[in-house]
Amino acid sequence: MDPIIAPFPAARLRRMRNSPALRALSRQNTLTVDDLIWPVFVMDGKDDETPVASMPGVSRKTVDRIAKAAVEAQSLGIPAICIFPYTGMDARTEDCAMAWDPDNLTNQAIRAIKDAAPDIAVMTDIALDPYNTNGHDGFVENDEIVNDRTVAALVKMALAQADAGADILGPSDMMDGRIGAIRTALEAEGHHNVTILSYAAKYASSFYGPFRDAVGASAALSGDKNTYQMDPGNSDEALRLVARDLAEGADMVMVKPGMPYLDICRRVKDSFGVPTYAYQVSGEYAMLQAAAQNGWLDGEKVILESLLSFKRAGCDGVLTYFAPAVAEALRR
Repeated sequence: MDPIIAPFPAARLRRMRNSPALRALSRQNTLTVDDLIWPVFVMDGKDDETPVASMPGVSRKTVDRIAKAAVEAQSLGIPAICIFPYTGMDARTEDCAMAWDPDNLTNQAIRAIKDAAPDIAVMTDIALDPYNTNGHDGFVENDEIVNDRTVAALVKMALAQADAGADILGPSDMMDGRIGAIRTALEAEGHHNVTILSYAAKYASSFYGPFRDAVGASAALSGDKNTYQMDPGNSDEALRLVARDLAEGADMVMVKPGMPYLDICRRVKDSFGVPTYAYQVSGEYAMLQAAAQNGWLDGEKVILESLLSFKRAGCDGVLTYFAPAVAEALRR
């Protein structure tokens, strides 16, 4: 139904913008700390961290420092933290066996966070790219990223993370059928309450570059990921992928990247009405940080505005590297 608007001057739409109080009363969308998931990078070692050059303000941290960061996040009211491991080329293998090792960096970090900050939800990443010699999310055979063999490995990875205490599993690989396989395995092993936040609509985007630096994938990646990540020109396909993942047992779905794909977020939320998230990816973060550091934009204001745009597009939450800074800003 089209809105009924009285003619001017009976309708002066500026009236509701005339004061902070009136603007607050009529505001449709708000950003709160409850909307934030904080992605962090874990590396080997002890009591150390290494800055990520292409992501100003972001560092890889050792497990003990990740645990301290989780305590900080919990104190700020951030509800969830997401772990991504940095793996050097010397630790990568063709069989990717480290991906489901109970003592790999991710699983160590899960246990450390649950001990240090038990009230924060721990999310993980499920894909083979941090462990693969060629940087791909799946096994490569005769230059093809093979699906079914990869899914079997992802199931083992998921179970190892669930055993370590993960609350939210994030399959980011974009293989067909992996949500159903993981859900079936979780149920069989008694992990009935482990949730799945599926990267259902993950695009083959050029905005991921700094992230690949952060996890050591830039040097490893051979070729591109166009045969399994989505074509940026497609929209309807995203809805088919979301529908499939929900049918297979996903509890929540994600669109990635974020701001360049707000139309997809809106379509997903309108079509399915399920918990919908977006990832404000490394390239988005790097651009905003660069502009702020050069004085071209007011950093805090544009960060908050960018995150509010996700809420306006229908998202229930956002993975963002700005999470601690935003939590601090929202307290003021």
